[in-house]
Amino acid sequence: MNQHLKQLIDLSIVDKEIDAFEPKIEEANYNYEAALAKTQSIESDIENLSTEIKEEELKKAKNELHLAELSQKLEENSKKSAEIKTEREMKSLQLEEEIAKEQITFANEEIDRLEKIIDHKKEQIETAKVTLAELQSNLETVKADVDSKLTVLNNDRQSVFVKKEKLLSATNQKGLAFYQKIRRWAKNTTVVKIEDQACMGCHMMISDKIYSDVIRAEEITTCPHCGRILYVDSTQE
Repeated sequence: MNQHLKQLIDLSIVDKEIDAFEPKIEEANYNYEAALAKTQSIESDIENLSTEIKEEELKKAKNELHLAELSQKLEENSKKSAEIKTEREMKSLQLEEEIAKEQITFANEEIDRLEKIIDHKKEQIETAKVTLAELQSNLETVKADVDSKLTVLNNDRQSVFVKKEKLLSATNQKGLAFYQKIRRWAKNTTVVKIEDQACMGCHMMISDKIYSDVIRAEEITTCPHCGRILYVDSTQE
């Protein structure tokens, strides 16, 4: 086999090994990021519930203030009743009292409703805090596990990078430039096998002459359809 072709085949194998680390690293990081996202989501829920409680408490305070005003109004009306001289004044005062009592009933019902909402949201916060504490404790374990995996992956990847550097220093520069030009678009299918006289990059059949050239491996041969570098393994050869 042509030495330059052998170098490009070896280089393509190393590049595949390097690229294979990325999904492994992403998978390791995903576990931590997913746990962190869940923690942040619960923290956001607690913050939102706290804000909602403040809003409900403000509504409750307004109703309590209105209730105090209505009670004071009833007291004043009670004092006015002793000074009433006409039936018309009596009916007007009674109407005011009825309206005030209805508003007092509504205010009390609204305060009771708001208190139930506030209590329910406070219970939700307490439940969320328990879940958050568990997640934060688990998060530390997940982080330690991820860091351990990443250390191993990075060490292994560094070893492959060293292997690649050695290959690059020994590879013919003209052949390397040709390889890198194809790799820009073909990625890890820059150098592909021929199986059943078909390019494994584009899966198109190649002619007998090109197939013969690839088998001889005296020169670097590319697929006439897609332009990838072709080779046959030792078994096929």
